[in-house]
Amino acid sequence: MNENTIDSANPVLTFEGKKYLINELSDEIKESIKELQIAETQLKMHQDTLKLLSISRNLLVNQLREKLKNLE
Repeated sequence: MNENTIDSANPVLTFEGKKYLINELSDEIKESIKELQIAETQLKMHQDTLKLLSISRNLLVNQLREKLKNLE
């Protein structure tokens, strides 16, 4: 889903290569668009969280590696 705006009074939804004037869509479709935007935002947030966890894990692995080197 890609939402473009020609101007703020006439927002346009570009979806699967087609353009739709949002103001002309049914309330049900507008609600689906909002729900999809929320889902996209949540996915992005969780992807960012996974990246941070991966970085933290790698740091912990490196710290453990260094501590174990001291035992050799």
